[in-house]
Amino acid sequence: MVEKNITFVGGGNMAHSLIGGLINAGTSPGNLTVGEPQSALRDRLADRFGVTVFSDNTSAIKDADVVILAVKPQVMRDALRPLAQTLTENTPLLISIAAGINVASLESWAGGNHAVVRVMPNTPALVSAGISALFANDRVTPAQKNLGESIMRAVGTAVWIGEESLMDTVTAVSGSGPAYFFYLMEALEQAAVEEGLDPKTARLLTLETAFGAARLALESSETPAMLRQRVTSPGGTTEAAIRVLDKTCTNDAVNRAVSAARKRSYELATALESD
Repeated sequence: MVEKNITFVGGGNMAHSLIGGLINAGTSPGNLTVGEPQSALRDRLADRFGVTVFSDNTSAIKDADVVILAVKPQVMRDALRPLAQTLTENTPLLISIAAGINVASLESWAGGNHAVVRVMPNTPALVSAGISALFANDRVTPAQKNLGESIMRAVGTAVWIGEESLMDTVTAVSGSGPAYFFYLMEALEQAAVEEGLDPKTARLLTLETAFGAARLALESSETPAMLRQRVTSPGGTTEAAIRVLDKTCTNDAVNRAVSAARKRSYELATALESD
């Protein structure tokens, strides 16, 4: 339960998930405020959660202990700059969940000298099953770190990253990662249909297998490699499949995919800094 006053700048899907997670964890709706220009999003949040909503971000952040920046990266600068004076006067903890924007840019646009936690969440947070990587600048106190972690744990697991430069790698692994698994599930489902299963059964088998494998990996003390070896009997069906995957250089493809995503994350971040 978080008892601080928390304001969200932006009321989109990730803000919606965090608000729901915080309330489910015991935070009072009275401690939550949202600044959102779109009336439809404001109404949705007010109706579902009973939080206070504003069309004006400056009014929304007035009494905030924590300001969660939940706008798209492309509009972050324009959203932050008008708030700089209020943020400088009130000095709340700033938490950014926008991909690709570094702490230096956030501080600059917010007027400088702020405690900032940069977060890379991922889309499973929408069902409270996300993993968020957090990086804090030197102005963040231990109490504020605990607060930031508690907020992100409302939608899943949280892990701290010691170097901000590694956030591009985090983006490539866990930020983009759900799409990699969806890609594999899509391919497995398609293969099942081509081998004769009806689409509904193919999807059910694929999704439940993916869910079960992930749960087994999380709950087991063994590594994924060890778990794979346990179900790969010599001369068996799984070994036949793994041989095909090995011949198509699947490991190398994953390495190159993650590298490409990391490089693109850096490129996009650099472009945002130079805007």
